[in-house]
Amino acid sequence: MKLYTVPLAPNPMRVTLYIAEREARGCEFDIERIIVNTLKGRHREPEHLARNSWGTLPVLELNSGQFITESLSIIDYLEDAVAGPCLRSDQIEDRAIARNIERVVEMRIGVPMGQYVHCQKSPLGLAQDPEKARELAQLMQPGFDYVEQLLQDGRQFLEGDAPGVSDCTLGAFLQFMRFTETDLIDEREALRQWDEAYRERGAVKSLFMV
Repeated sequence: MKLYTVPLAPNPMRVTLYIAEREARGCEFDIERIIVNTLKGRHREPEHLARNSWGTLPVLELNSGQFITESLSIIDYLEDAVAGPCLRSDQIEDRAIARNIERVVEMRIGVPMGQYVHCQKSPLGLAQDPEKARELAQLMQPGFDYVEQLLQDGRQFLEGDAPGVSDCTLGAFLQFMRFTETDLIDEREALRQWDEAYRERGAVKSLFMV
């Protein structure tokens, strides 16, 4: 398999964190990682568009020659395809709750965060839009409140006592936030402690750029 990716960007980073978490549990990934330089527009060149007509990253090329182009779909595939301990539970209810947490984190924080960064300090050089950035920052506040409340029971990770896909998602998007040199966490102490502790974990510490 081949994983086409790019550093810093949140969706590729989510997959990178996921792989690192499973490798820390003893799983082995036979995946060649290929950097696509988005700053030079390589994601818009015909070679990459043949893999993914949207021009986005990451993209997982399967041994069959098929492509998976959405980060969560890549994670779902790797959960099933790679032997060893998974991040998702075998229990139906626990798995559904974990998926619900991950979806809330992405939709209420991740999606507006991606737009916020490009309005505030785009790594692709897009024009700044301070007013839109303020609107998006406000839009994320209920999502941050949700995570803060989730952590009030003292759990170490978003889904409980072990890291899950939602931790990978939140960690990736908070790294993207830090690229702008802004801090939207405010006085949410539990969330701040989670953020600092997650970035310091041995399995993923070396992956965080900012």
